Amino acid sequence: MNTFLELGVDSNLVKGLKELNIINPTPIQEEAIPLLLNSETDFIGLAQTGTGKTAAYGLPILQKIDTEKPQIQALILSPTRELVLQIKKQLFKFTKYSDNKIFTEGVYGGEKIDIQIRNLKRPTHIVVATPGRLVDLMERGDIKLTNVKTLILDEADEMLSMGFKDDLNKILKQTGRQKSTWLFSATMPEGIQQIVKKYMSPQAARVETNKKSIINENITHQFIRVSRDTKDSVLINLLDSRKQERGIIFTRTKANAQQVTKLLKEEGFSVEALEGNMQQKEREKAMRAFKNESIQFMVSTDVSARGIDVQDLGFVAHYQLPDQLEYYTHRSGRTARAGKTGFSIALVLPHEIELMKEISKKLDINFVEKR
Repeated sequence: MNTFLELGVDSNLVKGLKELNIINPTPIQEEAIPLLLNSETDFIGLAQTGTGKTAAYGLPILQKIDTEKPQIQALILSPTRELVLQIKKQLFKFTKYSDNKIFTEGVYGGEKIDIQIRNLKRPTHIVVATPGRLVDLMERGDIKLTNVKTLILDEADEMLSMGFKDDLNKILKQTGRQKSTWLFSATMPEGIQQIVKKYMSPQAARVETNKKSIINENITHQFIRVSRDTKDSVLINLLDSRKQERGIIFTRTKANAQQVTKLLKEEGFSVEALEGNMQQKEREKAMRAFKNESIQFMVSTDVSARGIDVQDLGFVAHYQLPDQLEYYTHRSGRTARAGKTGFSIALVLPHEIELMKEISKKLDINFVEKR
């Protein structure tokens, strides 16, 4: 295995990584970093969440910035405010020991646009943005992207499934022709393939970690047969048996998320919901409580879980199976992050057995029945 120095990462950045306890490159970092550092190329990186993608593109980006030029040279697009803030924070930590200061701004909804416009007037080298807010700023003429040399689409499949297709097209069209586009995604649905075809070079370098399966190998996939009458009591027993762990329970709808949260609170569990009707402030409060471990379990819909990156999650439970394969990948990818192990446990009604078999076949995973 190569070290970060051997991959060509600057020694001051390596010093910053060491402090974050990032010592050995992950497979995606090992393959992507030398490629992105040494050539001006379009790039497709297929890797599941939790594999260190931020450093895989972040380190080459930081090394390519010309700090003499106070202009936006790199643009990173990400699906949610939480992820934008997380990426911005990581880039800042990577550069703790760098000789020259690299300025990164975050651009996202849920905060007054005037504050972000004011911040962008300062010298800015990198912008991390959600597509919707970035398009707002572009249409108002408050952000200049003509000097962007590298455009990164992070969690590209999640951005599409959240409805950002038109915004992504606008951004890809309006950023300079002389740029490299780096796309990172856990899955390659039809919409992503269209973007690749339309906006990226047919010679784009491609790195796929763990080709056989896009689902993390450190996850054990289990299912429990339930009926409508037994489902809630099975969930309660499951959480009782995992008293020492933290986990996320996934539902398909907001109404289900509220109903399950109410049930679990009445049973005395330390639990909160994350769902679409919540105000941004409530959402952030729940996320903080979950991250700092004052809440043990989180109930979430698929869209609301975007951007949850919590260390040491023992399991995810599927109160209902998702209706899209990509969602199963994203749900289960919340556990077993950074080389740890975890469980993905589905509560399956009789009519969902077929859906489970389809997930199993298409994602090449083996569900083990838990009794």
